[in-house]
Amino acid sequence: MVTSLNEDNESVTVEWIENGDTKGKEIDLECIFSLNPDVAPEEEISLSPITPPPPTPSSVKVNKMPKVGIRFQTQYRIASYILPRKCFKDFGVTSLRKSNCVKEVEKLQEKRERRRLQQQELREKRAQEVDTTVPNYEILQMIRDFRASLDYRPLTTADLIEEHRICVCVRKRPLNKKELTAKELDVITIPSKDVVMVHEPKQKVDLTRFLENQTFRFDYAFDDSTTNEMVYRFTARPLVETIFERGMATCFAYGQTGSGKTHTMGGDFSGKNQDCSKGIYALAARDVFLMLKKPNYKKLELQVYATFFEIYSGKVFDLLNCKAKLRVLEDGKQQVQVVGLQEREVKCTEDVLKLIEVGNSCRTSGQTSANAHSSRSHAVFQIILRRKAKMHGKFSLIDLAGNERGADTSSADRQTRLEGAEINKSLLALKECIRALGRNKPHTPFRASKLTQVLRDSFIGENSRTCMIATISPGMASCENTLNTLRYANRVKELTVDPNAVAEGVRPNMNAINQLDIMDEEWELSNSPQRDDLKLLCEQNEEEVSPQLFTFHEAVSQLVEMEEQVLEDHRAVFQESIRWLEDEKVLLEMTEEVDYDVDTYSSQLEQILDQKIEILIELRDKVRSFRSALQEEEQASKQINPKRPRAL
Repeated sequence: MVTSLNEDNESVTVEWIENGDTKGKEIDLECIFSLNPDVAPEEEISLSPITPPPPTPSSVKVNKMPKVGIRFQTQYRIASYILPRKCFKDFGVTSLRKSNCVKEVEKLQEKRERRRLQQQELREKRAQEVDTTVPNYEILQMIRDFRASLDYRPLTTADLIEEHRICVCVRKRPLNKKELTAKELDVITIPSKDVVMVHEPKQKVDLTRFLENQTFRFDYAFDDSTTNEMVYRFTARPLVETIFERGMATCFAYGQTGSGKTHTMGGDFSGKNQDCSKGIYALAARDVFLMLKKPNYKKLELQVYATFFEIYSGKVFDLLNCKAKLRVLEDGKQQVQVVGLQEREVKCTEDVLKLIEVGNSCRTSGQTSANAHSSRSHAVFQIILRRKAKMHGKFSLIDLAGNERGADTSSADRQTRLEGAEINKSLLALKECIRALGRNKPHTPFRASKLTQVLRDSFIGENSRTCMIATISPGMASCENTLNTLRYANRVKELTVDPNAVAEGVRPNMNAINQLDIMDEEWELSNSPQRDDLKLLCEQNEEEVSPQLFTFHEAVSQLVEMEEQVLEDHRAVFQESIRWLEDEKVLLEMTEEVDYDVDTYSSQLEQILDQKIEILIELRDKVRSFRSALQEEEQASKQINPKRPRAL
């Protein structure tokens, strides 16, 4: 309510009731008219100081003043009481004028209205440019608007190649034919040489859609126009010199199925045919042979060998020897040996290409929703330098199985469960081994999985270098898997940023340890280096691995060990059975003689039967234990309560 008119400063005093208290303030007339043009005088007049206002009581009662309405502004909700023209006449005001301030306010109002009209026209124009038949076209427009505000500085060949003991980079592939046909949105932006942005679509409670733009930083970021040669230049190429300096190098591609791992490591695809000459395998081999010709290395008389094997469901198969099953053992010096793995000597890059083609042709694969020819195993291609038969250096190039397969540990199909369990466990173990490498930790949990076990020599020693290429799919449908891949890669590199910091997750969780100790009693297993590393792995990743998932991993590990033992014993019994048959044949031939020695026949037959019974009973007991382990694995799979990785 208006309580008084102040002629000196051309303002009015207003009061209002708020929460039972009376409050007031002064408001300039210019401000009132600028906010409420409908009550301003039509002609420009000025306040006359000559004509005094009629006498008024010392205090104006609230109930005698006229009430005026409230107008809510769009930019801010402030209730303003409007002073009507009649009030000015009552107070003896004969003339009013517009000041320059009021005029400026009116100009600003006009500009605001023009701006609104321009924005409306721009929105209508954009709506015509956007294909509204595209699903999520509103999200598409938001992404376009956001990208328009970015300053792009992509990676070029002119950028310096930095040396890292652990290098982590990300590669984005283009939208494939299937995604283009489905009009899938590209939600990945790489604005600079080391930044990756994910535009994750979100929805508010009121169903309003918006983007959550998440930013990740790595050593290098490759956009969808980058060639394999460019990726190789900044990732694997700096590692080639390491193996000539008596070192170990590892380069691996990590990501979901269909994100471009096999394309990056093995070469370009044209349908089902692969051009192996354009993959990192071949490019690394090419540079190895070029380095051999340099004078300082030529005098070493190094020989080049290659191996190619895969790890599938915790088992190792030689891809250069008809997928022969191999055993991974530790010798007396605690060195890991892949027993029976063939090393092929190679003289040139063409020899390497032939081996890659042979290995890729028999690698375990299957069909998924993302890829008709999807890798289901970890493929390890190694280039080995030997000097006088002794190891000089080794370069391991790895095409990992899709990381989303590791989540499938509760499938009704046992083979799928074992597949997922091995992938999940090996990826966690790989991350922790790289962490240990980056921090120079005294213990590396390489025994937690077959993958890290066969790569043990690559994670130890001062002259060891590792490069990780995280491949990501750009489609909106793959957004969750892409974020998981980037978080994994971020955790790997996180350790090398500040070597003195304490890693998250390295600190044991006391509650988890108590639960694991209880599990020891339930499983009644003796301690072993493999189980200790598995337990440590789960403790260090307790945010991602629930106690039930640990139980399942342990059941799977036990199952794989028992399966190998049963198969080995069965094979031994089979060989022994052949010898028994020979002995029994001799005994039967002896009985054909007229005066054969009955005592000798019966005693030897009894010995054979005793051996048979003893060995067969032992094998039967192992088979029964194995069947019991199968049931325990199935029960453990039903109790899994996996934890989601926390966002970083």
